[in-house]
Amino acid sequence: MIDYTFQWRVVWRVWPELAKGAVVTLEITVLSMLIGLAFALVFAVVRRSRIPVLSQFVHGWVELARNTPALLQIYMAYFGLGAFGIHIGAYTAVLGAIAFNNAGYLTEILRGGLESISRQQRMAALSLGMNRFQAYRYIIFPQVMRIVFLPVMNQTIWAMLGTSLGMIIGLQELTGATAFQQSLTFRPFEFYFVAAVAYYVIAKTIILASRLAAARLFRG
Repeated sequence: MIDYTFQWRVVWRVWPELAKGAVVTLEITVLSMLIGLAFALVFAVVRRSRIPVLSQFVHGWVELARNTPALLQIYMAYFGLGAFGIHIGAYTAVLGAIAFNNAGYLTEILRGGLESISRQQRMAALSLGMNRFQAYRYIIFPQVMRIVFLPVMNQTIWAMLGTSLGMIIGLQELTGATAFQQSLTFRPFEFYFVAAVAYYVIAKTIILASRLAAARLFRG
C-alpha cells in the first residue's frame, strides 16, 4: 500500500501565483508567435527569391532554429550574449529564443504553403497590373493562410509548451512558478499535477479555438 495523503489545499492557497505564471506563459506564446510570423512571412518570400545573400541568410536561420535544441537557444540568448556585454532578462531571453525558433519552423510551413500555389496565379496577378507586393497580399497569401492555418496553430501549442524551458534560467512562467511554490511546501505531486492539467487545458483550448476559427474563416 502507498501511504500518501493528498493535500490539494496547499495548491489552492497559492493559486494566484500560479495564475500569474500562466499569464506569463500566454504572453510569451502570443508575442513569440507574432514576431515569428512577421519574420517568417518575409523569410518565406526571400527563400523563393534569387538573391543569394538573403536566401543564404534565411537558410542559415532556418537550419539553426530547426536543428538545435530550444534550451540551447535560450542559453545562448541569456548567457551567450553576456560574453559580448549584452545582458538581457530571463523574460526577454525566452521570448527571443522562442520567437527565433518559431520563425525557423514557420518559414518552412509558409514556404510549403507557397509552393502549393501555382506560379500561374502570380503571373496572372502581375498581368492584371498588380505589383509583387499586391500579388502576394491579395492573391497568394490569402490562399496560403488557408493551407497553413492549422499547422501554424500546432506551432503555437509547441511555443506554449516550450515556454516551460524558461524555468531553467529563473523565469516565473507556469512551470517556474509551480516549481518555486512546491519547493516551499514539498508537495511535488499536487503542484505538478495541477500544472500539467493547466497546460493540457490551454493546449486543448488553442486546438478548439483554431478549429472554430478555421471553420468560420475558411467556409466554402
